[in-house]
Order: sequence, then C-alpha cells, then structure tokens
Amino acid sequence: RMAAAPPSYCFVAFPPCSKDGLVVFGKNSARPRDEVQEVVYFAAADHDPGSKVECTYIEIEQVPKTHAVVLSRPSWLWGAEMGANEHGVCVANEAVVTREPASESEALLGMDLVRLGLERGATAKEALDVIVALLEEHGQGGNYYEDGSSCHTFQSAFLIVDRNEAWILETSGKYWAAEKITEGVKCICNQLSLTTKIDAEHPELRNYVRSQGWWNGDSDFNFSEVFSLADDHLACCSGKESLEKQGGDVSAQAMIDVLRDKDSGVCVDSESFLTTASIVSVLPQDPSFPCVHYFTGTPDPSRSIFKPFIFVDDVKLVPKVQSPSFGNDDPAKKIPRFQEKPDRRHELYKAHEWARSLLENDQDKGQKLMRIMLELEKQGLEAMEDILTRTEVLDPAEVVDLFYDCVDTELKFFK
Repeated sequence: RMAAAPPSYCFVAFPPCSKDGLVVFGKNSARPRDEVQEVVYFAAADHDPGSKVECTYIEIEQVPKTHAVVLSRPSWLWGAEMGANEHGVCVANEAVVTREPASESEALLGMDLVRLGLERGATAKEALDVIVALLEEHGQGGNYYEDGSSCHTFQSAFLIVDRNEAWILETSGKYWAAEKITEGVKCICNQLSLTTKIDAEHPELRNYVRSQGWWNGDSDFNFSEVFSLADDHLACCSGKESLEKQGGDVSAQAMIDVLRDKDSGVCVDSESFLTTASIVSVLPQDPSFPCVHYFTGTPDPSRSIFKPFIFVDDVKLVPKVQSPSFGNDDPAKKIPRFQEKPDRRHELYKAHEWARSLLENDQDKGQKLMRIMLELEKQGLEAMEDILTRTEVLDPAEVVDLFYDCVDTELKFFK
C-alpha cells in the first residue's frame, strides 16, 4: 500500500455561517516533523517576454505579470503549502493518494501549483484555471519531502478561495474535477471528497475513467468513488462540526480554535507528522475592506501565535521568519538531490524551539509565557477587528510593518 498522505486540514466558512459578511479560510499544514516552514512575501512584478521561472524541480514559461503573494512554505522548495495574493485569493493544497500512483518523475509539485495559482490568478476561478492548465501542460510529480533516501509522491487537492466563492479542486495525474462553493462550511483533508456535485472537470475525464474500466457510464459519476482506493473516501472532517456549531459566528478566533484542537486530530502531532505551520485568512465580502492573513511561521498552532499580515505597497519584509538561503549550493537543487540536509531554521523557529522546551520542562514558566503570547495574539485580533469594522479607509502606513512588528514583539518575549 502507498505511504499515507500527511493529514493536513483546510477549511472555509461563508456567511451566514461566518460573522459580519466575512469569508474565513484556514489550514494546518502537516509535514515531516523536522521540516521548517518560512513565511515569505514576493512583490508584484513584470517579466520580460520569453522569460522562464524555476519551480522546485522544473523550469516553465513565466507570465508577463505576477501578483504580490505571501506564502507559508517548506523552506527547501519553490512553491508553498498555503498563502494569499494581493487580490484576496487564498490557496492551500492537500497531498492525496488515489488509485493511480503519483509520478516520481520530476514535474510540478502540488506546492508549486499553489504559488503559481496565487501569482497568476486574480480570482479563485482564475487561479483554478491556471492550475489545471499547468497540470495539463507539465503534469505533477517528484519528491514531496526533502528526503534523499526515498521518493514520496502524491496527487493533489486544493482549496481555492476568494471574497465571493471557493473551489475544491481534486486531481489525479492531469485529470481533475472541481466543485464551487458559496455558502456553509467546507473542509478538505488528505483524501478525496468530491462526489457527484461537479461544477467543472477535465474535458476527457469521463472517457478516461471509462477506458480504465473504473466507471461503466451507467451509474452517477462519483469522483471520489471512481478515483479513491477502496474505502478511502470517508468523511474526514472532524473540525467541520465544531465550526458548524458556531451558528453564524465563525470568526478568525473560531478558526484558530479549531486549528489548535489536538483531540479532534486537526492539530497533528504524531510520530511521523507535525502541524509545521498554520494560516487563517479573513476575506470581507465588501471589497472596500482589506483582507487579513494570519500566519504562525512556527510548528504546532496550540503553542504558536497567529500574526496578522495585510497587503499594502512597500510592505516591510520580515527576515526573522525567513530561512537562510543556500543558492545553487542547496542540496535540494543539486542532482542527485537531498544528499545532505542543511540547517534551515529561521530566527523565530529557533526562539520557538527554546519556548517549547520551556513549556515542556518548566510548567509554571511555560504557562506564564503562553498566557503572555495569547494576550499578544488577542491584541492583534482585536486591532484587526477594529480595521474591519471602521468606516474610514485604511491608511496603508498604519499596517506597512504590521507583520514585522508582531514577529518582533514575539521574539522579544522569547528573549
């Protein structure tokens, strides 16, 4: 049997389930325990005709213009586990296992497609179109982990969200299906979830599965049933109920609480996997308000704090959550790959390791530190709530160093 996909969880809540006309998005990224995630910002850019972009494993054609993006990503790769762009589009991916083995040959990773969708799509539907076009052209494949001893490959699922709608996109090789969502609460995890409600699909999808003998054309076409390994497509979402119980009150705080929940399994801390980073985004349906994206930049959301980021011109960069760069000497870029593992920890990650050992070894001090951290987070959430409820337009100068200051304050407390 194929290796289990890491159990990440992605959520979206739409009004009337969520508060005050806000769309709320969240993801816990479950990855190998020792992997470092960094939070990186790339400004919008114009590119010369004919230029190329170097993704994790392959080079592809660049587009004339890329949008500004903020990403949470395993620091050895080019793409991202999750992130947002300046137009209020959020994308997160899931590794999934289908009845078709994922390709080991190097192509685009699911994580590369997250970043490409954000850089090239100004709406959720545009990002979806970008991802499926690139899938058709380049395929997906290659090692999901920084591991020189074996190749771990998966197919991809995506949750793609903007201020108005969300798309769940599930893929196997270059074949795909997608469902559009505009209300309620949705969760995707590391197994297929699309059934018979399909709003867009690969033009050859049904012919292909017929030719494989996976569907006879007589019964309703059910994507999960056709593509899952036997009995794999079960309801996976333990966090969905807790969000639905909120009534019409899903807020950033409610999403954070769900992501922190270890008992439900949403916050993963197992022998092989850990939630290495988390994101929560709040997208007001009224476009005159800014979107707010909260990142941890550190593992285990139950011991991390969510720090806000808002897109404005000349936003201040935050080197303290960026991993060191090894350029062309990076073992991830040399063939054969991953022959050694450099130390990719950034400053916040190192400080967080210290805080974690304090939490584990000195209960009183640890609890006190955690209370201070959560108070800091609460101040950030309240300040953002104020921005999202006031009538006057936001002055960009007010938030240009928002994320920078939050990281800085967090580091000061750890010191």
